[in-house]
Amino acid sequence: MTTLDKVTSSAHDAYDKVADAGRQAVDTLSERGEQFKNVEQRLVKDCRGYISQNPISTLGIGVAVGFLLSRLLNRR
Repeated sequence: MTTLDKVTSSAHDAYDKVADAGRQAVDTLSERGEQFKNVEQRLVKDCRGYISQNPISTLGIGVAVGFLLSRLLNRR
C-alpha cells in the first residue's frame, strides 16, 4: 500500500466518522425538538384548563402582573 493510498484511506475514515457524528446530532436534535413540542402543547392545554376553571383568579393575576411590570418599567 502506497503512502497516497494510506492518506486516502485515512481521509475516508475521518469523513465517515464526521458524517456519522453529524447524523447522530441531527437525530438527537430532532428527538429533543419533538419532546419540547409535546411539553409546550401540554403546558398550553393545562393553562387553558386553569383559565377556564378560574377566570376571576386569572384576571386578578393578570392585573397584578401588569401593575408590577408597569412599576418596574417606569422606574427607569
